[in-house]
Order: sequence, then structure tokens, then C-alpha cells
Amino acid sequence: MQDAQLFELMRNNLYTGVICDTLDELGYRYQAMAENIRPLRTGDILVGRAKTIHAVDTFYTHDNCYDKEIEAIDSIRPGEVVIGATNHSKRNGLWGELLSTASMMRGANGAVIDGFVRDTRKILELGFPVFSTGFKPVDSKGRGIVIDYDCPVDAGGVIVKPGDVIFADMDGVVVIPKAVFETTVEQSLEKAESENHTRRELLEGKLLREVYDKYGVL
Repeated sequence: MQDAQLFELMRNNLYTGVICDTLDELGYRYQAMAENIRPLRTGDILVGRAKTIHAVDTFYTHDNCYDKEIEAIDSIRPGEVVIGATNHSKRNGLWGELLSTASMMRGANGAVIDGFVRDTRKILELGFPVFSTGFKPVDSKGRGIVIDYDCPVDAGGVIVKPGDVIFADMDGVVVIPKAVFETTVEQSLEKAESENHTRRELLEGKLLREVYDKYGVL
């Protein structure tokens, strides 16, 4: 099955909790990003391959300070999710409306920024899903600079590698290592189906112990 089909299947049937449970069972217990990375818009579900961007704080204005950032954005491929890693910067406003617009037009499914964003009203009007740690109305010029992209980064306390799969919803952001992506989807769908049966029988009035013994999910 192609990525686009798998992403749609995930968007319609999965959620971060069931994916985290599956990753736990596969031995990947630390794949949920920090709890302060939140969606700009409640209800957004974001899934796609990681497009990593690494930025660092600066304390002076570099020559051609946007060059690497522009290069990274222009190299986005359809179905990717931009992962903006800033080393947890409190200075830098890495992301805004124009980067969102450019990314969307390249085919990106959204962005997860471990740092601040601005132009939030315009991003919401654009309809481009963005998750971030907060808001700050400052430009990156003289405050931060992109030094690399398509490289491993630390985003929200998780090492994200290019091609890993990102799934995000109201509960948070999960990183699925690309080596176990299809296995994770398959097992997560099975677990979600068991949870659906559990929910239905609980609503019919059965005891939790009875239903748990039958389906083994909680």
C-alpha cells in the first residue's frame, strides 16, 4: 500500500494513544514528543513522513541568514511533515505564515515545531496544520538560523530521522520509526478494533473485568 493510502487509513482509524501502545509493545517506549507541543487548531490530525530541519540560536545577524531555510523548504516533497527542531529555543520565532504557505504548496501535510511560531491567525486561515510549543511575534533574523536539514534532530525529546512517520492529534505527537512503520500500522489497527469491541460491550453494560478478559485492552 502506498504512503498516501496508509496515511488516510491512519487518519480515519487511529489515534496517538493506540499508536503509542503498539510502539510500547514493539519495544519503542519513548516515541511521544513533549507534552507542551500542541496544535494551533483543536481537531487537527497530522500524518506524514518527517522532513527534518535543524535550527540553532544566534546572537548576531548572519550574512544570507535565510539561505539554508529556503533551501530546506523548497526541497519538501508531497506527504511530508516539517519537523522544526530549535534546541528548545526561547528566542527564535522559527515558523510563520509564509513558510506554512510555501510548505503547503510543495505538498507538505503540516508542520511540528519544537519552538515558537507567529502569524497564527494567518496560518489558521490557510488551514495548514501546525503544532508548536507556543507563540512569539519575532523574526528569526539575528535570533536563530537553520544549519541543516534532512538530518536526525531532537524534537520534543525524541530523535527524529528523515523518513520516520509522524502522527499527531489533540493528545500529542508520536514518532514512528520508519523501520517498523507498516508493522505499527497493522498492529495499531488491530488494537483499535479490539478497543471498539470493548467500548461497545461496556456501553451494553458488561463489567470491565469481563470485557478486559475477553479482549485484553484497556
